[in-house]
Amino acid sequence: MTDPLLPELLDLALEAARRAGALLRDGRPDDLAVAMTKTSPIDVVTEMDIAAEKLITGFLAEHRPQDGFLGEEGASSPGTSGIRWVIDPLDGTVNYLYGLPTWAVSIAAERDGEAVVGVVDAPMRGETYRAVLGGGAFAGDRRLAVRLSPILDHALLGTGFAYVQSRRAHQADVAQRVIPRVRDIRRGGSAAIDLCDVAAGRLDAYYERGLNPWDLAAGALIAREAGALTGGRPGEPASGELALAASPGLFPELQELLEELGAWHD
Repeated sequence: MTDPLLPELLDLALEAARRAGALLRDGRPDDLAVAMTKTSPIDVVTEMDIAAEKLITGFLAEHRPQDGFLGEEGASSPGTSGIRWVIDPLDGTVNYLYGLPTWAVSIAAERDGEAVVGVVDAPMRGETYRAVLGGGAFAGDRRLAVRLSPILDHALLGTGFAYVQSRRAHQADVAQRVIPRVRDIRRGGSAAIDLCDVAAGRLDAYYERGLNPWDLAAGALIAREAGALTGGRPGEPASGELALAASPGLFPELQELLEELGAWHD
């Protein structure tokens, strides 16, 4: 980590994620309710999503007032420093709403459009994943590394589904055709955690259509720094059209299969 700015950004991201994770874990009301919806009536935002984003942006702005923000719950400013924080204050909101443990706080720092720091804090797992560009990926003191690439039909995949019914129907059709070609598929409900599970060797690969920058920024950097390849359609970066992370030997074959199956369109 030779760039003197990166340790500062990492420390701030870790502390902001820790504070937001503690708020979400310890402050969840028993009568937690939906505050608003987004893409559909079942794509929800809770009061805790909003509170966590305010905590994160307030903390970061206090320490680096010239930086920009892009947050899922509306934080948006260009900044003047060349650093932009990309924030998902609660990735896995529906899990959180139902009391399921698979949710996380995701914070990335981008410099001139490239992710240079990524932190994913998963309080109910007791794990915090982190990465710095060129410095590897870690969970606590443990260095992360992807699994050795299996053949496709031995691969365990993660994926997710949209909350818009028409898109979800197509995603289900794609998954139905993927399942006979692989070991199995898991649907955890948090893109950030799924990407970290690729980094930690708990999944061989993860793919999804319809992700936003805040879903991807931190987790994709962590996956890459653990040895994964990330991308979208052939020759393209990961995007809302398609995001894929996989061990290097598996990536091309899985990307080709998803292209063949039209995983990138509705």
